Amino acid sequence: MKTDLVILPKNLRILATVGENIQLARLRRKLSSEQVAERAGISRKTVSNIEAGSPTVSIGSYLQVLFILGLEQDLLALAAADPLGRKLQDAGITIKRRAPRKKNEP
Repeated sequence: MKTDLVILPKNLRILATVGENIQLARLRRKLSSEQVAERAGISRKTVSNIEAGSPTVSIGSYLQVLFILGLEQDLLALAAADPLGRKLQDAGITIKRRAPRKKNEP
């Protein structure tokens, strides 16, 4: 069963900012979107969607573009600083590796 992707407006703004940052990085390097697309092995439309902050583009495509721009290490900063998680860990609250199973309703 496929469900529609629902992205909150705040998260859409974050994606738009990420896309804008990627576009500015590309322009600073004086690369065209065609050049980035060819080097990343993706279509120019996908590069355009990334720069627009589209939530439907795979993270792999984002990573390919970041790699072409020499910024792939920036992805490692995601969730690296986890103050809430560290507080939960320090408090001794255990976090299961998996979510609980859904109960089958008749």
